[in-house]
Amino acid sequence: MKHVAVIGAGTMGNGIAHTFAQSGFKVNLIDISEASLERGMNTIAKNLDRMVAKEKITEADKAETLANITTFTTTEDGVKNVGLVVEAATENVDLKLKIFKQLSEVCPEDTILATNTSSISITQIAAVTNRPDKVIGMHFMNPVPIMKLVEIIRGYNTTDEVTNTIMELSKTLGKVPVEVNDYPGFVANRILMPMINESIETLYNGVAGVTEIDTVMKLGMAHPMGPLQLADFIGLDVCLSILEVMYNGFKNPKYAPCPLLVNMVRAGKLGVKSGEGFYDYSESRKAENVSKQFS
Repeated sequence: MKHVAVIGAGTMGNGIAHTFAQSGFKVNLIDISEASLERGMNTIAKNLDRMVAKEKITEADKAETLANITTFTTTEDGVKNVGLVVEAATENVDLKLKIFKQLSEVCPEDTILATNTSSISITQIAAVTNRPDKVIGMHFMNPVPIMKLVEIIRGYNTTDEVTNTIMELSKTLGKVPVEVNDYPGFVANRILMPMINESIETLYNGVAGVTEIDTVMKLGMAHPMGPLQLADFIGLDVCLSILEVMYNGFKNPKYAPCPLLVNMVRAGKLGVKSGEGFYDYSESRKAENVSKQFS
């Protein structure tokens, strides 16, 4: 299992590829867009440059990491002879089902298929494959090269052998794997997203402003960043998608997305990625200026 494929060269995909490559794995980074692959590789190079500047790695380490990554624009070519595929495409259930159906058809029989989904059912994804016993969740945290946690989610049919293999593999990446079962939101987002949603409700109801809400949680609860800033960082569209998965999965109104969140996503105010969310990022990617809508 020293040769892996990563599907998707976006924020999570390039971070996962970076992490595997830096740990000595040969990585096939797959994306249908050459431009996305180029952006992903540029991001990896810049992140490695920062590590060199901080003397965490050497220039030789950087060169070796980049040499460990090969890019592909076709899935079939990118998954030949790999022991593990990690899917990190957009958090869209139809897209993921399509990808996994294809993977089960073109991957070697013994290849383990993992998804970086943060909320979608592993069992549902596994059901479209010809190997549900070898499908598992590997939910990395952003930014992947830095964050230690990996949520390991076993589907209804995932075997102990596959689970143990992925748990041990995660440790070789310098991560701390935590095994959880397959229910909407798993553990991380089942707890995190209602907190973010309630923070948005608090703003929506006029209890306090953006800065005040985030300050209370940072100084009062020792959170490294406030929930509204964190929502911007994650992407408000991603937050909405996860809440909708949980709401549909549990049929419990406590997971219903706040109307303010829904409207912001409809308006294209997605947080850092769009330049504006609860904060305005036109001048800085740091949450220093509250969006005019809330100031």
